[in-house]
Amino acid sequence: MMNKNLIKTVARRVAAAAACILITMNAAAQLKQFSLEDLNFGGTNYHNMIPEYRNITWWGDELVLRNAEECKLVNKANGKETTLFTEAQLNAWAKTNEDSKILNLGWAQFPYAGKSLVLIANKQERMLIDFKKKAVVWRQASKGQEFADWNNASKAVAYVSDHNLYVMDAEGKTTQLSTDGSREIVYGQAVHRNEFASMKGTFWSPDGTKLAFNRMDQSMVADYPQVNTFEREATYEPDKYPMCGMTSHKVTIGVYDMKTGKTVYLKAGDPTDRYFTNLAWAPDGKKVYMFELNRDQNDCRLTAYDAETGEKTGELYREVDEKYVEPLNPIVFLPWDKSQFIMQSRQDGYNHLYLCTLGMHGSRMASNTESLEVEQLTEGKWEVLSVLGFNSKTKSIIYKSNEASPIQQNVYSVSVANKKRTRIDEGGKGWHEGSTISASGRYLLDNYQEPTVPRRIVAIDTQTGKSHCILNAKDPWKEKGYNIPEYSCGKLKAADGTTDLYWRMVKPVNFDPNKKYPTVVYVYGGPHAHNVDARWHYSSRSWETYMAQKGYLLFILDNRGSEHRGKDFEQATFRQLGQEEMKDQMKGVEYLKSLPYVDQDRMGVHGWSFGGFMTISLMTNYPDVFKVGVAGGPVIDWKWYEVMYGERYMDTPESNPEGYAKTSLLNKAKDLKGKLQIITGMNDPTVVPQNCLMFLNACSEAGTQPDFFAYPGEGHNMMGHKSVHLHERITQYFEDYLK
Repeated sequence: MMNKNLIKTVARRVAAAAACILITMNAAAQLKQFSLEDLNFGGTNYHNMIPEYRNITWWGDELVLRNAEECKLVNKANGKETTLFTEAQLNAWAKTNEDSKILNLGWAQFPYAGKSLVLIANKQERMLIDFKKKAVVWRQASKGQEFADWNNASKAVAYVSDHNLYVMDAEGKTTQLSTDGSREIVYGQAVHRNEFASMKGTFWSPDGTKLAFNRMDQSMVADYPQVNTFEREATYEPDKYPMCGMTSHKVTIGVYDMKTGKTVYLKAGDPTDRYFTNLAWAPDGKKVYMFELNRDQNDCRLTAYDAETGEKTGELYREVDEKYVEPLNPIVFLPWDKSQFIMQSRQDGYNHLYLCTLGMHGSRMASNTESLEVEQLTEGKWEVLSVLGFNSKTKSIIYKSNEASPIQQNVYSVSVANKKRTRIDEGGKGWHEGSTISASGRYLLDNYQEPTVPRRIVAIDTQTGKSHCILNAKDPWKEKGYNIPEYSCGKLKAADGTTDLYWRMVKPVNFDPNKKYPTVVYVYGGPHAHNVDARWHYSSRSWETYMAQKGYLLFILDNRGSEHRGKDFEQATFRQLGQEEMKDQMKGVEYLKSLPYVDQDRMGVHGWSFGGFMTISLMTNYPDVFKVGVAGGPVIDWKWYEVMYGERYMDTPESNPEGYAKTSLLNKAKDLKGKLQIITGMNDPTVVPQNCLMFLNACSEAGTQPDFFAYPGEGHNMMGHKSVHLHERITQYFEDYLK
């Protein structure tokens, strides 16, 4: 029998614990609750809820802070800011009126190191303004110019108007380079549906006197019947959409010489079923280099062409792979040696830097032309993510990689002479995506996040190691008193039993480990994307926070097939998209089921695009696990997806019928058991609505009952305030059927 003192002690402790719980509950109750207007990028209060940012650019080796109404010089050593000019001053110096007023300095450029010139544009023209002399020193018309590409060396601009390509020189003389431009004959724009890192269609030589440009003939590509329903009588507004196994467009590369006024086309041969990408110029402007890829995307060649004649001068490098090769980066010449350039390749299994030296010893394909000596500069089971620039004094390359961790991005330099790698960012943790290098390569503007660091911006002298903090952003959620969930990260083994996979978890607010919570797996899973990294909150999406506030546990896993983990990791899904990815996601589910606070009877799944495909795949392949799903913009059958992406990972429907049949969700419509909502933009040009509609048809034939919602006029993603509506709809579906 307890003695009286023990009873009193126990009673006091129970009372104290109850009081603590009450205080905690009261404190939590006093904290603000998020709305989607706070969390979603389309929300009215979203701009107040993101970490503070500084719009800083380089002016040679100097830092300039760009605000809407003024630009300031930032001292790299102490952070002191000195006003260079204001919006009002520029308007006064340029003598603008209401129609020509300069409205925002956020896009101001400083194209010439050591010169007090700012490039600015209004609705009518672009100007170079000398902010020391307080005068406009040069003007150029800009009204009506689409896809404008301005060159700072020649001050010439290439642009598209009414489908045709034009060049305007520094004096305003305009030359029309094409006359047959149309929706079927496209000039000066990105090609291959933005695959192979094709993001633009004009490429200036270093001195700005020659222009290489894309010409895409898509007259042979079938029209996909998009419809504009916002007219009283709906109108037909088709997209050019080459589906897997069908006829694709043809691309040729033109070169215009401003000095001669002539245009030649590179003599690359028949462009049928070939991809031309990642154009680069020789330092002297005499040659154009590009990667050429066959339609199977398993044979990639670096070729060179004479810019004056269009003649092929040699094949410098060739890379083949039994699955696929994907060139994503143009070659970049060393600023101190015109005979050497940097090439990125996965030839050893991971994306690395290679030092390439041009010679005159005869190539593999043509005699008495350029040859290439190739030397690997970086190596290891990690990937180079991007090249930032060069330091000519130390003869080193500045780049970003995930060498430190698969979920980190850090900044390094590598010596061309001895291959020594040196990390040059601050701290060596986190995700340094916003970091940039100065013109000389000596100074690093290190802009990064960590899981508990919203944003930090530091100016670093890489030569001395001295640094100064420009911004140490506060947590806007804590500052404003919101009730914030717990974000965590970990890893588990993939279905192959050896590969590490990284996950993120968002626990419900006011988490109680003794409770069981409904759990939603958010999934993407496809190539060229990842969900988990060492950014703020482990890169958690704001919707996850919204759901955590409503009492859900969120779980996100990067499966094999996602990016930046090497060739084998990515190619594990080849010819069978969704299959290995599902196995890995179910390893995540196994982990979730081991946690006492996860309600195994209330598990849902949500994803968009490839994630929509994964959502329906998981719902129909594991119907007893996932009770509720929301699939946005889902691919249903890969035969309805575009040529470049679809055939890279699946081959053609003719060459891989088993793979297409296995991965098609039409065959899985009969296996749907839980509640599934499908959402699409009714004018989606990326995953065409045919995917959703045919799955609905398959379900009607199979007797299964999905729900469906479409956004008229919207594309692959809901933009503006409709994104708020979308995420409330997604939330309500889980609230209705999972809680």
